[in-house]
Amino acid sequence: MNPWYAKGVVLAATAAMIAIRAPHGHRSRTVKVVRSAKGVLENVLLLLAWIGFFVPLVWIWSSAFESAEFELRPAALVAGSLLYAIGLWLFHRSHADLGTNWSVTLQVRENHRLVTEGVYRRIRHPMYSGLLLFSLGQAVTVPNWIAGPSYLVVMVLLVALRLGPEEGLMRGTFGARYDAYVRTTKRLVPGVW
Repeated sequence: MNPWYAKGVVLAATAAMIAIRAPHGHRSRTVKVVRSAKGVLENVLLLLAWIGFFVPLVWIWSSAFESAEFELRPAALVAGSLLYAIGLWLFHRSHADLGTNWSVTLQVRENHRLVTEGVYRRIRHPMYSGLLLFSLGQAVTVPNWIAGPSYLVVMVLLVALRLGPEEGLMRGTFGARYDAYVRTTKRLVPGVW
């Protein structure tokens, strides 16, 4: 199967992610930060996330990873596209439900509130779940051993190293209310974990 099908899916999914995030990023920058847990690790993780996000675009527009290509299978394209779609939907819903409470880094904004409705009713970190599904979609869709899993590797690392500090920040901000919320939800997968 022609790899340009996968390249089209990657371009569409990338454009959708940027379109979802851009207005929230702009709005987020207008709300004052009152508490930040941003440090060196956070900066490194964000840099790696950007690199992992752009590697498939390098694959699309250059021959940089040509030696790592393999044949695209129709089933992989369909499964990957479905994972992309579910991940993007969850990514969108989590941004919409968070509103001005969202930040790209570990920060608490002015008038920050604990969001427990919408997709946050079932899981505490639906945006991470969405990003993991998105990156898994990329790994399945892209017929390249480097570009395919690049974002998934980075997202697994980011989520593994960020969940604890983020939950600590929320616990420090909301105290017993956050502890009660933790008892009624799962981290990433509803009813499982």
